[in-house]
Amino acid sequence: MSFSLAIVGRPNVGKSTLFNRLVGKRLALVDDQPGVTRDLREGDARLADLRFTVIDTAGLEDATDDSLQGRMRRLTERAVDMADICLFMIDARAGVTPTDEIFAEILRKRAKHVILAANKAEGAAADAGVIEAYGLGLGEPIRLSAEHGEGLNDLYVQLLPLADEFEERAAAEAPETEVEVGEEEDDFDGNEDMKVHRPTANKPLQVAVVGRPNAGKSTLINKILGEDRLLTGPEAGITRDAIALRIDWDGLPMRIFDTAGMRKRAKVQDKVEKLSVSDGLRAVKFAEVVVVLLDAAIPFEQQDLRIADLAEREGRAVVIAVNKWDIEDDKQEKLRELKEEFARLLPQLRGAPLVTVSAKTGRGLDRLRAAIERAHDVWNRRVSTAKLNRWLEGMVSAHPPPAPSGRRIKLRYMTQAKTRPPGFVVMCSHPDKMPDSYSRYLINGLRDDFDMPGTPIRLYMRDQGDRNPYKEKKKAQPSKLKKHLEKGPKKKD
Repeated sequence: MSFSLAIVGRPNVGKSTLFNRLVGKRLALVDDQPGVTRDLREGDARLADLRFTVIDTAGLEDATDDSLQGRMRRLTERAVDMADICLFMIDARAGVTPTDEIFAEILRKRAKHVILAANKAEGAAADAGVIEAYGLGLGEPIRLSAEHGEGLNDLYVQLLPLADEFEERAAAEAPETEVEVGEEEDDFDGNEDMKVHRPTANKPLQVAVVGRPNAGKSTLINKILGEDRLLTGPEAGITRDAIALRIDWDGLPMRIFDTAGMRKRAKVQDKVEKLSVSDGLRAVKFAEVVVVLLDAAIPFEQQDLRIADLAEREGRAVVIAVNKWDIEDDKQEKLRELKEEFARLLPQLRGAPLVTVSAKTGRGLDRLRAAIERAHDVWNRRVSTAKLNRWLEGMVSAHPPPAPSGRRIKLRYMTQAKTRPPGFVVMCSHPDKMPDSYSRYLINGLRDDFDMPGTPIRLYMRDQGDRNPYKEKKKAQPSKLKKHLEKGPKKKD
């Protein structure tokens, strides 16, 4: 990407709508009510032949205290400082407001390059607002309609010379390096029996952090990043969008999603909260590892169990992280209780890592990183067919399958059909009569004997059919000699 473009302006002027149009996807939440966007969201934008990073920001409000609006404004000002170009949007139908004039003055002082855009400019009703925009002293405004895609050619014309300037500067500042090109390394380790996919810079590990509101998800991610990149505070439900951030966590390339807090469905009435929760659920489906963040004061509430069960049903690797551990007094006793509750309430995740962390102080983050990497390795694990069949023979000898109606179920063959999560197929007779208890027996054996704790395991029973080669064969025709002997010799006349 040659440059970064931050879209700034008052609430509800259409910043997120333009962001979605530039990235070509509905990444940012959009609604008629103002103040939907709160965090910074980055995306890969495409405008004709230009490729750049676009940043969606929270609406600028005239608040400088420690209120939620004040913190949102400071986050937006940070985006202005780090972006190469700022696109300042006003609402052409509302005209220039005193707040617009204040922020125009701020942008003149802080931003490197400012482009002025009058959005919602379709129709004659916006003419007066477009003319008023000239008075902001930021040059000729672009007449734009983010909803209908009008005015993007004018935006391209203004961005093109700046893009060329940034590209020339990047080429001049790029260090000269000598690179040896060798053979590509495989992403798997050398063990033929258990191959594991390793995350790379091009294919980073996808991690979603989920949990109830105010569990500390954004604070935890900020601590991992080492900067206040996400909006945090004592209020519950601050995060609305599922924000994706790319980081290199001590050599582990990762794309981490901060999601909105998920309350019980009956309590979710607000339209924006419904959109936020559905955005978080979508992040779970696209993630590889899901970190379920619990509050140490009230862990394993009903909603926590639902969230963890959802991640397991989606086939994601799960890590349970207990936050706010720094305020616990009797840590050993509390940890023992947590492990007992975990084993009792979430038996489907038996063996999944349980890590205690403090998002405020950063304690336990090294253990969390190790647990995420370990869960991802297990989730990608592949076991050779030869080992599986030797194992299956031992399991059947130790505990033979049942014999419904007096006919014993025969387990003939087993292989691993997929990874992510591990899926196994057992060829057997009468698969429809196999009880769930025996399938659980095999799944628990796979977890213990092949070191696959916590990860979802899928086990499928398939009917191999009757292997008798003579069953479908037609009855052999008797030879001519046999016919002759049966009929006897012909009588002479």
